Amino acid sequence: MRGTMKKGNSAPTMKDVAREAGVALGTVSKVVNGLPVGDSYRIRVENAIEKLNYQVNSYAQGLKSNRTYTVALLIPNTQDPFFASLAYHINRSLSKRKYRMLLCCTDYDSSQEQEYVKMAQQNKVDGIIGLTYNPNLVVVEDTPFVAIDRSMGPKIPCVASDNFAGGQLAAEKLADLGCKKVAFLRIGSSLNNEPNKRKAGFENGCLSRGLSYKMKILNDGDSYEEFETFLSSYIQDGKLAFDGIFCVTDSLAYCVIEMLRKLGQRVPEDVQVIGFDGIRHFGSMDYVCSTIVQPVVDLAELCVDLLLQENMLVKPPLICLPVSYGNGGTTLEPDKKTD
Repeated sequence: MRGTMKKGNSAPTMKDVAREAGVALGTVSKVVNGLPVGDSYRIRVENAIEKLNYQVNSYAQGLKSNRTYTVALLIPNTQDPFFASLAYHINRSLSKRKYRMLLCCTDYDSSQEQEYVKMAQQNKVDGIIGLTYNPNLVVVEDTPFVAIDRSMGPKIPCVASDNFAGGQLAAEKLADLGCKKVAFLRIGSSLNNEPNKRKAGFENGCLSRGLSYKMKILNDGDSYEEFETFLSSYIQDGKLAFDGIFCVTDSLAYCVIEMLRKLGQRVPEDVQVIGFDGIRHFGSMDYVCSTIVQPVVDLAELCVDLLLQENMLVKPPLICLPVSYGNGGTTLEPDKKTD
């Protein structure tokens, strides 16, 4: 008799679905796995699945196909708006391909990064995408891995924005907007990674446009107060010596803008500020500051595409995506310049 269920609390099986729908077990298997069947059969199976509340055993499916349809993402945190946006778009990209994301927040802890890699491999993930800071991170070769912002060897592709071009674009934009003496402010990892190229790009842009510049560079963990001390040392008679500042992240730019206002400097009237990342205000589409925009959606898509490619040998060691400039109100655009 159709429609009968097994006694007890046992979850319905594929056989129960087949019995309920009045079709062969193979037909149910095809519907569950997205293979083509006649519309009438598919509708009967889908109705039976809904009626019985049948849940696909993805773990068992993974054992049969040697896939778990799960990808681990290693990222420092989701408090930083750029990291949060990156995680969001990677998850969306994976979801479109029917993959799940295992989110691992490492909090810049090198040992934690290694533990998460080990855990991901023990859970038989189909691959790992990592924005990591451990220079000695060990990844087993048979686990596909795509790195963000840091080259980890010829067999692991790295996806990044064109950081050198971004730094150069920031300098050129400040010059185009009338700046003559500028500052470069950086806080970040001492690890050799792609974002460090923002400094070289900025220097190149300053030299090509004849801009005078000073640099203040801190390492992760240093106090932001050092930036305020640096800026204060260049104020004379209430005026800052710099008329333009490039900060290597929007988060840093946001803090520096607050420091400037505390020091009696108007932004952008007295000093123009450009950040890097493309972070937007919560609840709106406006940029936090004028910024060099990273193509976060394209970065996410490319990471997922590279990871899920079958042939690791054809994957390039480094792909840099183009950046762009976005006006966020902390620069004097041509139609907004004041005397």
